[in-house]
This record gives sequence, C-alpha cells and structure tokens, in this order.
Amino acid sequence: MKNLFKISGLAGIALMAMVSCSKNDDTAMEGESYNTSFEVTDAPIDNADVEAVFVTIANVTVDGKALEGFSATTVNLAALVNGKTAALGNLDLQARSYSDIVFELDFDKDVNGDAPGCYVEKANGEKDALVAASNKIKITDSFEVLAQAKNVIVIDFDLRKTIKEEKSALSSDFDFVTMSELSAGIRTVNKETTGKISGTASDSQNTSDKIIVYAYKKGTFNADVETKGKGESGVTFANAVTSAEVKKGITSSYSLDFLEEGEYELIFASYKEEGNGFSFNSLLEVESATGLKLGLIDVNSALNLTVNVKVTGAVQ
Repeated sequence: MKNLFKISGLAGIALMAMVSCSKNDDTAMEGESYNTSFEVTDAPIDNADVEAVFVTIANVTVDGKALEGFSATTVNLAALVNGKTAALGNLDLQARSYSDIVFELDFDKDVNGDAPGCYVEKANGEKDALVAASNKIKITDSFEVLAQAKNVIVIDFDLRKTIKEEKSALSSDFDFVTMSELSAGIRTVNKETTGKISGTASDSQNTSDKIIVYAYKKGTFNADVETKGKGESGVTFANAVTSAEVKKGITSSYSLDFLEEGEYELIFASYKEEGNGFSFNSLLEVESATGLKLGLIDVNSALNLTVNVKVTGAVQ
C-alpha cells in the first residue's frame, strides 16, 4: 500500500510538471513578438491645381504604443504614389489582428518650425492650410501581423478621399474632410499579403483629358452611387479600394499597388479639364488586350498582374 502511494505521488508530480511545462510553452508562444515596420503611401488626388500635399506627423501609436525609431516628420503625400512609401518606424508585435493606429498631426508648424504644418501647395505656389476637428486621427481599418514573416504595414493615406475642395468664383480652398471620413479614407495592409495590378490604357479616340482607374472589391461597384458623391464631403468613388492616374504619354501606364488578396474589378473613368481642376465626365468602356475579364481579376501576393486595356468609348 505504501508503494502504491509512493507511485501515485510520483505520477502526480510528473503530471503537474507536464501541465506546468505546457502552460509555459503556451505562454512563450503567445508572447512571441515579431519586428513590424510601418510605412506611409498615398493614392493620387484628382486635381490639377494640387502641386503637393504636405502633412506633419508628430506621433504614431499602435495599441497606445509609440513607434520606435520614429521622429516627427513632414512628408509630401502626393509624391508617395505608384508603390512609393516613406518609412515611419517599427514595433515588436505579437502575431494577431490590430485595429488601433492613431496619427497625431501638427497643423500649426512643420518640422522646420514653419507655418502651416499641414497644407496643400497649389500650382501657383500658394499654401492652403489643412485642418481638421482634431489633430488625432484614429484609423478604423485593421491589419494582421503574421508569425515568421517580414511584416511591413503600409498605411495608405488616400488624398482623394481625405481632402475636399470648396470652389468659389475667385478661388478654391482645400481642407480635410470630416473626422469620420478622414478615418475611413486611410487603409492599412500588410505588404506580405498584397499584390499589384499594373498595365496600360490606350485611348486612341482621345476621350479624356485624364483617366483614372479604380480598383473595387468584386461586386461592390454601383455606378449611380459612386459617381454622384458620398457623405458630407461628397467623395466620389468612395468605395474604391485604391486608384491610380493613367499617365499621359507613349505608354499611358498605371499602377494599382498594395492590393490585398482577393477578387477585384477595374473601373476606368474619364475626366475633363475645367479651369484649375478636373471634373468627372463619364465612365469608360474598355476591353482587355488579352481577353481578360476586367470584372473578375484575382489578386494574390505571389505575382504582379499586368492588365493592358484599350478604351473603346464612353458609357452612355
């Protein structure tokens, strides 16, 4: 009987040790962190009077923690297009989903101490100050940190969705959209899980002064809603994931960058030049040079897709 108790006691100790080790292993796995870097980019703004858009970022936090290696910076967002980014900083983060990034902007002064801190630089050289109801912008989009991966989180500060223009007979003034629209106009993606669509758009009929291509998640484009403007600021094509200008020239090229894996449709829109800006003219009918279905394009992180199209006319 004594031997039985001794054996039982040893078995109990061994079982407790196994449970303890298991808990320690789980804790170690849960607590493992991965160095994650953060970069900022932009989708272009559709306005000929905008030469540049400068924002002064005073601080960036993720889940309340300030980015390491970050120092206040003034960046020209309008220059960060076609896959270009500017580094912000990094953090060691656990592998999971995050949805709490806060940008703190300085509206008053840039990093050189000059006023204003955030502004549109017009084609004539004038600075038009940008302000919002709060200098702290909470980004509502979420991103995923992956285990055993090179995590680079790209923050797409979409100027087309985040800046509005108010025109008068003599001038035009720019400002940030409402706080809710500003938060919704910024998306975050892990570069590891994104792909790219690029190509050319041939317009031999010269239908447009400018062509913009919009990428929509499959089934989310509604022409009546998207072309008329949405929300208090009247943002057009508001549900587009991202957009790109078709560059005028021999190649007439475009590039839609940092698209998360999934199915997309491409929408091409015509703009006419009016005064100092461009106004929406019509949607365009296009056809793929290779017979690709433009309403069903499968994007994944393993390859970059080339989609060349020819404009055949305007949608009536």
